[in-house]
Amino acid sequence: MTNHWIDIKNSNVVVIMGGNAAEAHPVGFGWVTEAMEHNNAKLVVVDPRYNRSAALSDCYAPLRSGTDIAFLLGLSRYLIETKQVNYDYVKAYTNASYIVREDFEFNEGLFSGFDEKTRTYDKETWHYDLDENGYAKVDETLSHPRCVWNLLKKHVDRYDFETVSNITGTPVEDYEKVCALIGSTHTHDKAATFMYALGWTHHTKGAQNIRSMAMVQLLLGNIGVLGGGVNALRGHSNVQGATDMGLLCQALPGYLKLPNDKDTDLKSYLNRYTPQPLRPGQTNYWSNYPKFFVSQMKSFWGNHATSENDYGYDWLPKWDLQYDFTKHIDMMYKGEVNGYFIQGVNAINSMPNRNKTLAAFCKLKYMVVMDPLATETSVFWEKAGEFNNVEPSEIQTEVFRLPTTLFAEEEGCIVNSGRWMQWHWKGANPPGESKPDAEILSGLLMKLRALYDDEGGVLPEPIQAAHWAGYHDKMFPHGFEVAKELNGIDLKTGKQLNSFSELKDDGSTACGCWIYSGSWTEEGNMMARRDNTDKSGKGITPGWAFAWPANRRVLYNRASSDVNGKPWDPKRAILEWDNGKWHGIDVGDFNMKISPQESAHPFIMQPEGAGRFFALDKLAEGPFPEHYEPVESPIGTNPLHPNVISNPAVRMLDGVAETLGSHNDFPYVCTTYCVTEHFNFWTKHCRLAAISMPETFVELDEVLAKAKGINNGDWVTVSSKRGELKTKALVTKRLQPLKVNGQLVHTVGLPRHGGHNALTRKSTSCNILTTEVGDANTQVPEFKAFLVNVAKVEGV
Repeated sequence: MTNHWIDIKNSNVVVIMGGNAAEAHPVGFGWVTEAMEHNNAKLVVVDPRYNRSAALSDCYAPLRSGTDIAFLLGLSRYLIETKQVNYDYVKAYTNASYIVREDFEFNEGLFSGFDEKTRTYDKETWHYDLDENGYAKVDETLSHPRCVWNLLKKHVDRYDFETVSNITGTPVEDYEKVCALIGSTHTHDKAATFMYALGWTHHTKGAQNIRSMAMVQLLLGNIGVLGGGVNALRGHSNVQGATDMGLLCQALPGYLKLPNDKDTDLKSYLNRYTPQPLRPGQTNYWSNYPKFFVSQMKSFWGNHATSENDYGYDWLPKWDLQYDFTKHIDMMYKGEVNGYFIQGVNAINSMPNRNKTLAAFCKLKYMVVMDPLATETSVFWEKAGEFNNVEPSEIQTEVFRLPTTLFAEEEGCIVNSGRWMQWHWKGANPPGESKPDAEILSGLLMKLRALYDDEGGVLPEPIQAAHWAGYHDKMFPHGFEVAKELNGIDLKTGKQLNSFSELKDDGSTACGCWIYSGSWTEEGNMMARRDNTDKSGKGITPGWAFAWPANRRVLYNRASSDVNGKPWDPKRAILEWDNGKWHGIDVGDFNMKISPQESAHPFIMQPEGAGRFFALDKLAEGPFPEHYEPVESPIGTNPLHPNVISNPAVRMLDGVAETLGSHNDFPYVCTTYCVTEHFNFWTKHCRLAAISMPETFVELDEVLAKAKGINNGDWVTVSSKRGELKTKALVTKRLQPLKVNGQLVHTVGLPRHGGHNALTRKSTSCNILTTEVGDANTQVPEFKAFLVNVAKVEGV
């Protein structure tokens, strides 16, 4: 989140798209109703289903799953055409005026530089036109034909109302209402917030879904202001924390980069990831990358990290491919992986194409499952009839189950959607032989070290060098000890750091995660603070917990004021320049010792200091978003460019193309979602939750059900090219067929909480149907838009 949960109360328009906050985030949704009741805010919901959020909305628009980009680019076109743009903000704080290279092109669905054989782009042309000093050329009049503003206008011009409706299925009259409501927030005295979740990330263009929305917010001037923002809704109390700590396979904690095999030494690595400013006088905060990285190496390797050995850089793994979870399963399936640790995820029910995942697990030599519950993954080798049809005698995999503690059985920090680091205390002792993850992993490290000492082995250095000193018990580091390491320490004085501004690249500071610096200082545990005083009345509570970075509650908040430091809207002021100083209710996201004019580049993590409509080379499929069909399209074409139907840059693993279904055989769109009564795969083990939602189902619209002769409660099979499941039908008005490209498209919906080893009724998990093709940037699978067929089970 650029903002935070409480800030939603300051919004004038709340847009829920790519999520269902009332269902999946019912407590946080309270701030939406707060905005509606006390700020006269309007709620807009865009979703394939008329869900629980839509039931409370002022304006609902249906759309076909997988067409969000067309919807949002059409909205951008509408804002530009009707002049509902915050031009002061756009000219001052975005890259609208920057001139793009002459050789950058977009034609018939492809940007310049595409290689059909590798399905990748050479992104050299995706850049600004630079002057002799390496700075981007600009045209502040926005008249240059190659400036970003004019390229953007040309790019979105194709997305008129009729075209958007033809792609998305959204009726034009509904679309116009949504556009008008959102467009009303382009004035300085109004703000809109967008709330999204897995409904945007679970697509082959998930990152571009979010980019499209961020571009809308830049057009409206809604980034860095109270009541605005780009606000991701995390589906778990610590998903944000897991992401911060390097959840993705090519990431290190604090959003640093894991080196690849082209980064042959520390110097080349730092040169690659330390950007040069693209305009004069920029903060360019990633210029501090060497300080963050070297301090992290000191945290990893301790005294073993020295300037002579490049601070242990050679001990880090260097990737040659993206080894994400899907890739690993594919490697298991091909017999290229012997063993696997599965920690805190029910993989057999979570990963796509369950049949392939099951076959892959059966080829392992061993699997270690670290989980507090007996998940389906931990018993994947057990026969469970139609729900897990395997022969245990034919499975070679040896499974080790290591029971772990639940969050309430340990002390530590969790990071919520709003980046708040909140300390929690142990509520109970764990049952039986359960141990915290830290104790299990520490025991494994100590055993590995002992084996290296006794038997030798390949590459002992990183195992032996890992910094494990200073804990009260090397077999079980406590949460507060790790938290202090993440905050960082001055190695010369032995004192905790106050801020990441104190980090050095000379080996004199150690910091596990630079964005967490300031969370545990010499004053103590900032995450444990519980002062909810809100002097401003705007939801800014600096004494409650710690918000990374630097206890800042609203990111990019310099953008809440104009270039002279005066708030765009005095009623929602965050920071103001007055009598030669900055004053405000939040920690400034800039150097507050400099003047307004010097700090008038609020997007300090960008080397040009501007919000980007044109994203340069940062995404796999293009510097502008573009509508691409899901890899399984119900219309079999792309109305905008029939020769480029789906995302051209998606990774297609060997053999996966053969598992994709055709709309001729599987004519219906299927999407997956959560229900309030179950939290992921946990609460199906809780008796009350199992009673309240005892079994899965498939939602069907009334027109499709009638055509198929299916009544409410009938047993049906839902099948894809990859597998099938049997479940009960829920015939509902919440889904309606949509007219798309001259045909009627039906969507069916499946909850994702099924399983066969819990207190709920046994069922087949919906991932037996889904495709493993994922987002071109993150490889998150396309769980939200794939093709199925539906048939009534006769005689049941």
